[in-house]
Parts: sequence; structure tokens; C-alpha cells
Amino acid sequence: MTRMVWGASFAAIALALTFSAAARAQLAAINDVKGQIFDAKMAQQTFAGGLKHCNELDGDNFYFQPRDRVLNLIEYHRSLDNLALQGVFNPETKRPWNQQDADARWEQVRKQALSDKANCALVASLPDLQKKLEELQRAATASQTSAPQGTASQQGK
Repeated sequence: MTRMVWGASFAAIALALTFSAAARAQLAAINDVKGQIFDAKMAQQTFAGGLKHCNELDGDNFYFQPRDRVLNLIEYHRSLDNLALQGVFNPETKRPWNQQDADARWEQVRKQALSDKANCALVASLPDLQKKLEELQRAATASQTSAPQGTASQQGK
């Protein structure tokens, strides 16, 4: 008889640990999606001006916020080279443009083009992320309501 009690107790503990690990995995997935939703909402707020240009922000263009327009990387690179060749005054450095300044700015806008593209994709994914979160939360709720019944039936044997 004691072996059956130990066996049932061991089975109940194993079952509880299994549900506990599954619950932790579900919680981690929920928290991950919540983090992605937070990031998408932050991008939506901080990149609000650029969002209306997302169809153009494909990595070959970037959003120039001071003028609220999209600029092409190749044309912008050509302009930077011309500024450096002509030695036009650069208000940021308070001296004429040189090739190092142009190269630094070029790298900056290339990264911005990729960031703009990523921001557009992230904001566009927001409805899907919210739907995924609802599904994960429903699944977690369903598993929580079924888990205690399973362990109680195991303990009653």
C-alpha cells in the first residue's frame, strides 16, 4: 500500500513539474511577444513621421526627418562626395567638408536606411503580434485550468 502511495505521489510530483516547465515556457513566450509589442509601439511613436513613407523605405532610401522626406542613398552619396570635393562648409564640424566627414555621414545614413526599414517592418507586424499574444494567453489560461484537475485526479488515486 505504501508503494502505491509513493508511486502516486511521485507521479503527481512529476506531473506538476511537467506542467510547471510548460507554464514557464508559455510565460517566456508571452513575455517575448509582449516585448516585441512594446518595441513596435515605441517605433510607432518615435518614427511616426517616417511611417507614411514605409512603402519607399526599402533599404535603398532613408527618412530625412528635418525635411519630412525620403532620400535615395545613391543620390545622397553622390551629394556627399560633391560636398567634400568642393570643400563646402560643414556646419556640424564648423569646417569644410572632407572625404572623412562624407564617409562618416554615408555610413550613418546607410545604417539609418536599414533602421528605417526595420522600424516599418516592426510597426507593420504589430497586429500580428497582438493576435499572437492573445492566442498565447488563451492557451496559457486553458492549460492552467486543465493542469490542476490532472494533478488532483492523480493524487486521488
